[in-house]
Amino acid sequence: MRRLSVLIAALLVAGCTSSQPDRNGVVQPAAAPAYEPVIITPAEAPAVSRRAYAAIVVDAKTGKVLHEEEAESLRYPASLTKMMTLYLLFEQLDSGRMNTNSALSVSAKAAARPPAKIGVKAGTSITVDTAIRALAVRSANDVAVVISENLAGSEEAYAQAMTSKARSLGMRNTVFVNASGLPDKRQVTTARDMAILGRALSSRFPRYFAYFSTPEFSYGGRKWRNTNKLLGKVDGVNGIKTGYIRDSGFNLVTNVQRGGKHIIAVVIGGRSGSSRNAKMTELIEEYLPEASGGSILSIF
Repeated sequence: MRRLSVLIAALLVAGCTSSQPDRNGVVQPAAAPAYEPVIITPAEAPAVSRRAYAAIVVDAKTGKVLHEEEAESLRYPASLTKMMTLYLLFEQLDSGRMNTNSALSVSAKAAARPPAKIGVKAGTSITVDTAIRALAVRSANDVAVVISENLAGSEEAYAQAMTSKARSLGMRNTVFVNASGLPDKRQVTTARDMAILGRALSSRFPRYFAYFSTPEFSYGGRKWRNTNKLLGKVDGVNGIKTGYIRDSGFNLVTNVQRGGKHIIAVVIGGRSGSSRNAKMTELIEEYLPEASGGSILSIF
């Protein structure tokens, strides 16, 4: 397993290609830079406004920004982080290097992560399918570490690969230092960057993207409902991810497809889950009619 994780870590890094978004959020291909890990010490952590609001709505087919507010201001991603944790795992599935039945071993470190979690036990294993569902539905911190350790050997190495991938997608202001989104003042993002990631997930991995619309998940005799409460309540919502830590407020990235239109919307810094959901619903209803019809333009 150690040799496999080292090999996958190398492939994670080597698979990073570069692109840049213009001011409208359309990602344009560019030459891939040499990989250089982005390492920030605690003393270098940037200043981030606590629980500050930010939002953006992007036409997923064209990349055009339909609405934005503080979209490039630094924020804490919280569990929106797990979108990138899963992006790198989806790459492994897409390449055939892993499949949904592949086994992932559970370390003591992973099992000891604080909630939200599903309670995996050290020394056991779970399938990739279970791991994806645990993140997409439960937002399980323990399983985020399981994924990172099995694919890159350590959570730290995986976080560096996550940051490198962020740069390759055009996420200029995002730094990951863990795979879960648990509090760390060095781990930052912007609403614009999260929209780029949401669009990339939807565009590149339609087969696996369906996991984000899973209504519930069971493991170890327990059942959890999806943390995205707009699923099944707002027409067209079919993912993506919620997030919360004390310093971020309530975050949500949402994928909406309705009437031939497709948008990605991001709300960061909600004062409560209900107010965040209400604001997201408001943005969807106001800006979805402005989105284009037709076919999606590839961002790769």
